[in-house]
Amino acid sequence: MPPARIIHTRDYELFCQGQLADPYPVLRELRSTEPVHWCEPWGCWVVTSYDDVQQGHLHPCFSSDKARIIMNALPGELRTRVDGLGKHLALWVSHTDPPGHKRLRESVQQPFVARNVAAMETHITELACDLIDAVAPKGRLDVICDLASPLTVTVVCELLGIPPKDIDQFQAWVEEIVAFTDAPALRRPDTAEQALSGLVDLSEYFAEIIRRKRAEPEGDLISTLLCRESERDALHPDELLAMCVQMLVGAYDTTAALIGNSVLLLLRHPEVAERLRTHPERIETAIEEFLRYESPAPRNSRIAMADIELGGQQIREGQTVALMLSAANRDPQQFSDPDRLDIGRSPNRHLAFGSGAHFCLGAPLARLEGQIAVTTILQKMPGLRPVDQSALERPHWQPSTGLRMLKTLPVMFDV
Repeated sequence: MPPARIIHTRDYELFCQGQLADPYPVLRELRSTEPVHWCEPWGCWVVTSYDDVQQGHLHPCFSSDKARIIMNALPGELRTRVDGLGKHLALWVSHTDPPGHKRLRESVQQPFVARNVAAMETHITELACDLIDAVAPKGRLDVICDLASPLTVTVVCELLGIPPKDIDQFQAWVEEIVAFTDAPALRRPDTAEQALSGLVDLSEYFAEIIRRKRAEPEGDLISTLLCRESERDALHPDELLAMCVQMLVGAYDTTAALIGNSVLLLLRHPEVAERLRTHPERIETAIEEFLRYESPAPRNSRIAMADIELGGQQIREGQTVALMLSAANRDPQQFSDPDRLDIGRSPNRHLAFGSGAHFCLGAPLARLEGQIAVTTILQKMPGLRPVDQSALERPHWQPSTGLRMLKTLPVMFDV
């Protein structure tokens, strides 16, 4: 059992959506006083120090079976009704453990190796330019709605071989699944059933896509995987669906969040924007610092498969730990002056993409899209500034503890 079930003020602060604007003070306090802390409202251990978060990623006693964590949080009757949703989530690459994880990851990793991602640079740049050019005459743009989301989703659609024109058709279904995978304490009672409905619709959509690609294979990832169906380690249909859905979810949230958060930081630090405008070669280290400073995915979840000690606390078998990447990335034991934005920071061994076997498969693509989006904005949008100054002081964050993403970020620029 966890220690005495006392709900501290900081537990409410972790749980409270009002803390989304600036979660770092309470994380800083926890890291300095109790880096492995039992949080009663979340029903899990909150881990905030860099070393402990690393251990949580690397120790074999911690499972990545987030589907189990999510489903266990549901009432028994509801869990039974949406059992198909749990089985689907259990097939996501990021939710599986060895040895199955290795097979799934190797099946889909080819498009994300560095040389293949680098080959996409020119095309992604053209997409970013086209999106900005479409709104340029107005001299204003919503970074999230007009650039980040359409750019990242279009890239993934093209990788999968899905017509980008279908985005409007499946966007709501993907968003329903995204909402369900957020922290259990923040879910609405109907979220699970909405997510199951979205999954059913996505399954029907992809069934038709797969039927067409079996008949007429193309050069995309789905076609490539279908051509390997006779191989011993081939993905079965449910695994193929899970791969497609997870790639769409990643495009909709974390990669788009990286772009939005980066632009927000440029607006808050105009001297950094000017430095990158005059020295675009610094964009790679800048993106790494943006990832550290405002991590798009603030936490990873793990479940203990045996009793284990972590940070001086005894974690019992079956208990969940929330590995707070956003806290680890500001740990002064790892980063000097961690609350200062420094685009020249080196070394910068942040954990924004996780660590170990589950290090984010799409990290090379996310980095490239972030670099291209920020560089293109700075080149094509002179005089970049917020439409409303209050957007910098009180940004409109998504109501999520598992995703650090803006709802909207309207900006103006000189035409």
